[in-house]
Amino acid sequence: MTDKKKTNYIFAVGRRKTATARVRLYPASAEVLVGEQKLAKGEIYVNNQPIEKYFSTVQDKATYTEIFRSTNTIGRFIATIKVEGSGMSGQMGAVVLAISRALALSDPKHKEILARKGLLTRDPRAKERKKPGLMGARKQKSSPKR
Repeated sequence: MTDKKKTNYIFAVGRRKTATARVRLYPASAEVLVGEQKLAKGEIYVNNQPIEKYFSTVQDKATYTEIFRSTNTIGRFIATIKVEGSGMSGQMGAVVLAISRALALSDPKHKEILARKGLLTRDPRAKERKKPGLMGARKQKSSPKR
């Protein structure tokens, strides 16, 4: 039998539209490497890039920092995130849900705060499929006079 290595991180998955984000949340004291680079306390990397580079808009920054601000955990964790699928908006929603779930697993107090803010709820909205005989998902052809 193989020895099971104890992990020193919290793992969580978040989804939005067709995007999936997998988060590993390490304590700030952990030694985390991304490629050859050692991550410092409070850093977040998404697909091997700093989160500020991957999600570059001011609105995105406000969205992901809100999670840490509301739970008073700014700089207490190091996060590595792998996200795929959908577009930037869907990926951002998946990342926010995944980080929130990981924080909720780390402390029950965080779960209460994040649930009150609605950050632990998956947004079920997705693109509606196209139906045969219609011009798109809902738009119908105009019927001729009878």
